[in-house]
Amino acid sequence: MKKIIVTGGEGRFSSLLKKVKTSHSLIFPKKNELDITNYSMIKKYLRKNKAKMVMHLAGLSRPMMLHETNIQLSIKLNIIGTANIVRACADENIKLIYFSTSYVYPGIKGNYKEIDPVLPTMNYAWSKLGGECAVSMYKNSLILRICMTEKPFSHKKALYDAKTSFIYQEDVAAIIMKLINKKGVINIGGKAQRIFDFAKKDNPNVKKNYLKKVKNLKFPRNSTINISKLNKILSK
Repeated sequence: MKKIIVTGGEGRFSSLLKKVKTSHSLIFPKKNELDITNYSMIKKYLRKNKAKMVMHLAGLSRPMMLHETNIQLSIKLNIIGTANIVRACADENIKLIYFSTSYVYPGIKGNYKEIDPVLPTMNYAWSKLGGECAVSMYKNSLILRICMTEKPFSHKKALYDAKTSFIYQEDVAAIIMKLINKKGVINIGGKAQRIFDFAKKDNPNVKKNYLKKVKNLKFPRNSTINISKLNKILSK
């Protein structure tokens, strides 16, 4: 049994993770208990709770446009905040699991493997890649490039001319504990398909949208990922 600190303990994914049955002890600190922008607070919290792992979920995700209009906040939370977590874990020799995004890939050809080059098209993904840079320097770590969304699909419109490998948050929560002892980089996602086709299955009222109508956000056309590495791990 390992004691695992989960940053972003009040977030959407954490609420699902709290329902997962596991032999490990998961601790979900509130922001006033563990502020990722406060390095001293992080280090004291990790020492006090004698953590063996940190699952780093905290940061700024949506709306994605906010990363375009407020880069200071994006950098503060997703890059500097993650760097603080890495420093504290390195000081205490604690395993770090970092939640990144499949949007770090170029989003042109699709079917991206973990070893493929990265080149984000939008600031949200740049901020997550900035976090990856710090995590990659610490070898006792695992980077998860995840393509997940909420169930049911929460938007009224979905892109018809863009493809991803979406998987629901519930499905990620169900497998995440099987990956925590791995290191390196692992893609997590589902079937490669149009975003509209994915959304239509559980939200029949969703309308079609097109990339040319998405203003001020360079959304990737094909950010699908190869999940053969993930499937191999889960099959064992």
